[in-house]
Amino acid sequence: RSVVAMESPWDELTLAFSRTSMFPFFDIAHYLVSLMAMKRQPGAVTMAWKNPFSSWCTAMLHCFGGGILSCILLAEPPLRFLANNTNVLLASSIWYIIFFCPCDLVCQAYSFLPVQLLAAGMKEVTRTWKIVGGVTHANSYYKNGWIVMIAIGWARGAGGSIITNFEQLMKGTWKPEADEWLKMSYPSKVTLLGSVMFTFQHTKHLAISKHNLMFFYTVFLVATKVRLQVT
Repeated sequence: RSVVAMESPWDELTLAFSRTSMFPFFDIAHYLVSLMAMKRQPGAVTMAWKNPFSSWCTAMLHCFGGGILSCILLAEPPLRFLANNTNVLLASSIWYIIFFCPCDLVCQAYSFLPVQLLAAGMKEVTRTWKIVGGVTHANSYYKNGWIVMIAIGWARGAGGSIITNFEQLMKGTWKPEADEWLKMSYPSKVTLLGSVMFTFQHTKHLAISKHNLMFFYTVFLVATKVRLQVT
């Protein structure tokens, strides 16, 4: 008689965590943090009022830059994100209320530290899901091609900063000293580390289950981000 192995409460917790849907709350946090960072850039508010379409395009790069870069690297249509009407409309709505809300109420609410910490932490959760999705997607093209899997996982998780560098270059505001290729930021470094770990886990070189790795890596991301925000 076969014996069915019972999952421990810990495994049930981490497995349930790994199945958490990012839509809509975590996606909202990602868009909010990304677009607030965009608004802080010099001239961003002026451009939104003078040329809303250009501002909207820039906002989409900030929100979906990682997916765009991963599509370019895999020779897929870079505008494929536009097919996800729900997410595009959600990101566009957040862009609109951030830049055009009366009395700047959204930015005033975001200025409270607890709100910033909550949004930043939730955004880091989406980073894990993006890395895992990128690694898995790359493996469907190149079976166990770990270099490609690492590159796509990193691009999906942190590629937004790379894409926005090209956008700044087109506008003439690009600064070489801030280029992600020349001087990687902390989010890019920690995303690269995560991409390596999830790739090795996927290719069975790391003896840990995916849902456990997702849980521990996400806790590390959130705890580190909150600490950086507080200090």
